Amino acid sequence: MAKAAFHVFSPKKLRSGVVFASPHSGADYPQSFVTQSILTPLQLRSSEDAFVDRLFAAAPDYGVPFLTAVAPRAFLDLNRAVDELDPALIEGVQRKGQNPRIASGLGVIPRVVAHGRVIYRGKLTAGEAQARIDGYWHPYHSALQDLLRQARDQFGQAILLDCHSMPHEAIDMMGKRGERLPDVVLGDRFGAAADAEVMDRIEAAFTDAGLNVSRNTPFAGAYITQAYGRPSRGQHAVQVEIDRALYMDEATITPNENFAVLKEILRGVIAEISQIGEEQLPLAAE
Repeated sequence: MAKAAFHVFSPKKLRSGVVFASPHSGADYPQSFVTQSILTPLQLRSSEDAFVDRLFAAAPDYGVPFLTAVAPRAFLDLNRAVDELDPALIEGVQRKGQNPRIASGLGVIPRVVAHGRVIYRGKLTAGEAQARIDGYWHPYHSALQDLLRQARDQFGQAILLDCHSMPHEAIDMMGKRGERLPDVVLGDRFGAAADAEVMDRIEAAFTDAGLNVSRNTPFAGAYITQAYGRPSRGQHAVQVEIDRALYMDEATITPNENFAVLKEILRGVIAEISQIGEEQLPLAAE
């Protein structure tokens, strides 16, 4: 029997147009991939949004679905466009213009993990790249589209929370001395991916829980937020980045002593955000 390409954790009764998703917490590393890589298993995991699927696991308790990835980010990046193929990694791919993500080795099939560490010794065949895309990328995005369509059909709107984690070093230089660093960064592509009211209420859910929030800096949202955020059509997408240092040891990729506390805090945040999707917000002007 083929392995699942994703998991959908569904509520007993759908009560809201909110959809939670975690595209980078997949941790099913194919042995063939681990063998093929020149990195250690721990190094391969450095790009993974480890345990984000566990942090937001309460979503179905509040009447909303939760979509999670199976394949790890180092194997296939679900937060990239399907055509973001890296000519430096995949045989037969022609360079098309300048794409900074591809140039840095972070295409749909990554060439590097965190800190620019190269994954492979040589190139991948076009067939191998396509097999990963067909086996994981298309099924995940098809499932995500179905969940958003279901939300719009039943509640007149869809609100996607695309859940991620960020290395602490990504925000370490942001604040001035003595200022509190953000615990959470919310990205709506500077208003293009979500209605202002939706964004305000999502931010309030986090801040009311005692978490410090930054908007769009340093992360404004990547492919998923851009592709699925259509506020004028009643479909909103917000990327959520949580500081990994809050809940895990980044060196060993293990939960720390604060994990259970943060998970319980996020349970309350999930409950608040889910309520937003129980109401139909007015459509924004085209």
